[in-house]
Amino acid sequence: MKLLILARPEDAVATCVTVIAKALVEKPNAVLGLATGGTMEPVYDGLVQRAKAGEISLARATSFNLDEYVGLSPEHPQSYHRFMQDRLFRPLALDPARTHLSRGDAADPVAEAARYDAAIAAAGGIDLQLLGIGGNGHIGFNEPSSSLASPTRVKTLARATRDANARFFGASEPIPRFAITMGIATILRSRHAVLLATGAQKAEAVAAMVEGPLSARCPASALQMHPRATVVLDAEAAAGLELRQYYETVHPEGQETSLD
Repeated sequence: MKLLILARPEDAVATCVTVIAKALVEKPNAVLGLATGGTMEPVYDGLVQRAKAGEISLARATSFNLDEYVGLSPEHPQSYHRFMQDRLFRPLALDPARTHLSRGDAADPVAEAARYDAAIAAAGGIDLQLLGIGGNGHIGFNEPSSSLASPTRVKTLARATRDANARFFGASEPIPRFAITMGIATILRSRHAVLLATGAQKAEAVAAMVEGPLSARCPASALQMHPRATVVLDAEAAAGLELRQYYETVHPEGQETSLD
């Protein structure tokens, strides 16, 4: 696991954008696994800016999003379909045939989850999987107690997750209780996993992910088994790391070091 620790959240975001941009330059037809949530908004802003400046192109890339709320149609203002349309797909006029999300309004969510997992495999798997982390250590909607060998499936959302997401819904609007999410095994099959975390509220989960035991108690700890995982943090998110001095020795100021 590579840890890149930057001083400020905007520096961490810029580093994350650079990692994704480099992957697209090296492989323009890359298969990207995409995440949603407030942490990702500036990441997509950065990718749109670079694309419009001609530095990168997502025109040949294929994307699969991590998750979607069960019961929400793609047109629902709080669906992740809508999130991605507003922040990345529409600004870059991406081909809808190349942008994939599970259907939260599918008649059979369990069958939809299996279909989605098969579609990822049929596309050749994910080259770069973008991730955030929840305050309870979840990645995607793999809540604590999730199987570390899980495929894409329907998950019941934890109360803490629903409370954290309540701000996005109207006062009288029900907060979804279920979501279709890529499983931990699906995430671990990605060829490169890139997790971005910023802010003091993520410090405890980050420490459990990086330095805690491999456990379903912290689903993100499964990334310890990933052959190529890059964790990008700001100083506040890194505050709970006992071995922080070593990580900063290996990658001072979040930069690569030379063997010279």
